[in-house]
Amino acid sequence: MKLRGKVWKFGDNVDTDAIIAARYLVSSDPAFLAAHCMEDVDPEFVKKISVGDIIVAGDNFGCGSSREHAPIAIKTAGISCVVAKGFARIFYRNAFNIGLPIFESRDLWDMVSKGQEIEVDGDNGSIRILNSDRAPLHIEPIPPFMQQLVSDGGLMKHIAKKRA
Repeated sequence: MKLRGKVWKFGDNVDTDAIIAARYLVSSDPAFLAAHCMEDVDPEFVKKISVGDIIVAGDNFGCGSSREHAPIAIKTAGISCVVAKGFARIFYRNAFNIGLPIFESRDLWDMVSKGQEIEVDGDNGSIRILNSDRAPLHIEPIPPFMQQLVSDGGLMKHIAKKRA
């Protein structure tokens, strides 16, 4: 799985309320949630991103409540993956459960700027900063079972596929 996109940077402790504000939890419709993704942090975020773009964040991304709405909003908005220094554990699990690939890198945040293009290779465990002479960064590849969850579109779709 190779993912290539423009970087959108966010700092430490981006909680699920910042990803999708509680006032929008009146709906579980993915398109509705995506329309309000990151709205309280950057009101124009969904208007500025392109399908395939990548969120690069600091430590403890997705902290706060355990709502699955947060990774659903990110994925449906068109973000291909999130690379952060670290993730809240419940967000980590929820992301894979809905099919959003996420990666940990302690170094990337300090090396990229908003708008730069990167390529994340989840199979081989590397991140390349495009149009840069920097060596690729090593990340942990996604284990095969988790790759299958992402490929199938999340846990529920994976289970349905197995039963079919």
